[in-house]
Amino acid sequence: MKTFRPITPGRRQMTKADESQLTKKVRPLKSLLKIKKAKAGRSKGRITVRHRGGGHKKKYRIIDFKGSDKLGISAKVVSIEYDPNRSSFVALVVYKDGEKRYVLAPQELKVGDEIITAEKTSLKPGNRMFLKNIPVGTFVYNVELIPGQGGKIARSAGNSVQVMAIEGGYAHLTLPSGEVRMVPENSMASIGVLSYPEHAFEVLGKAGRKRWLGIRPTVRGSAMNPPDHPHGGGEGRAPVGLRRGPKTPWGKQAFGVKTRKRKKYSDKFIISRRKKK
Repeated sequence: MKTFRPITPGRRQMTKADESQLTKKVRPLKSLLKIKKAKAGRSKGRITVRHRGGGHKKKYRIIDFKGSDKLGISAKVVSIEYDPNRSSFVALVVYKDGEKRYVLAPQELKVGDEIITAEKTSLKPGNRMFLKNIPVGTFVYNVELIPGQGGKIARSAGNSVQVMAIEGGYAHLTLPSGEVRMVPENSMASIGVLSYPEHAFEVLGKAGRKRWLGIRPTVRGSAMNPPDHPHGGGEGRAPVGLRRGPKTPWGKQAFGVKTRKRKKYSDKFIISRRKKK
């Protein structure tokens, strides 16, 4: 982690993760950019996610999460770039047929490296293949839940999934949460661990950087009045009171509530539940 000279109060606390993997002085490819409209936490005009809004303008990078239509065609890494829409880095690759695409960049991937998507290939970071051909114990990322659908699991900075077993047409995977889950063996996964693992330990240092990310201030419920929050009111600083525990602004229990459906269709694929905190 990089620290800074304390020339301002914000700089004193601020830390920055190592970005030496990034290619310097590279602009994103225009043909793979899309305009991204800021919604400020709203759905159909109503706020559904609080404390969102503002932030820096950003364009969406079109990422190839599948790669299945490029089976057997190798690609060369042209640059490794920052993506404002995700925590990990992305790599711009050029296929042998001349097409350019963005893919998620794993650790150890460098400019000039060649990667390939195939039914079975070498265990090189960035290569993509079927789970049934990946040896037990290998760490993978961008894993498909349904074959051909595109990667859904392990897509954020420093994340990976470990292949534990292949049996009965399914691969058993240990997810970052600790859950052990079955995924069809014909699903595809990329070899390696995703880039920028230090992202989780970054300290923003000042409120302004939070605002650049589009995150607005959060007011404590205990600082509000009774009509605005169940924790509000009282003389001086008051605890939650006679309630069973902390409440949401709408009076529902805030902690320890199970939100998963009791009879979810995918329950049968979960071998072991995630660890409880």
